[in-house]
Amino acid sequence: MTLARPHFLPTEAQALELVAQPLTREAFAAFGDVIESGQRPPLSINAGMTARHHDLAHVDLGPEGGRALVNIFETQPYALPLRVAMLERHPLGSQAFVPMDGSSFLVVVAPAGDTVCVEDVRAFVTDGRQGVNYARGVWHHPLVVTQRVANFVVVDRGGAGHNCDEIHLPDGVRLLVS
Repeated sequence: MTLARPHFLPTEAQALELVAQPLTREAFAAFGDVIESGQRPPLSINAGMTARHHDLAHVDLGPEGGRALVNIFETQPYALPLRVAMLERHPLGSQAFVPMDGSSFLVVVAPAGDTVCVEDVRAFVTDGRQGVNYARGVWHHPLVVTQRVANFVVVDRGGAGHNCDEIHLPDGVRLLVS
């Protein structure tokens, strides 16, 4: 797969401040899935001892094949306001983040594509019991926690092919998240 070199589109505003909105399935739908247990009634399994919250995200391994990787990320906290200088995308598969310790985190995203328009960047804040699954190709900031070191289960694609592109904001453009 040959991809065009990603770039930010110019913006008239030299500084853009994003206020993180509460994360909801509806608001996040263009970027992927919200992973939370309240989406639908659970299935009762294991002789009634377990409630299975089933099929909460579309794990996309891409048309070229690959395998699912299950990882644990230990993430250091950022200070707010966060200055966004870079976004990344995974063109060959989805990437999911689920907090292991109830940590709330910020989600900074932009639509999939070979360009990123600064005005299209969105920010969400989770409630500590929600995870996200970024759809293949969706631009996102690396994991952002603000209160303490936090651990996350991360499910993404392993296998052949280049699966991480980075894009940097041009000089003079400031994107702040609070």
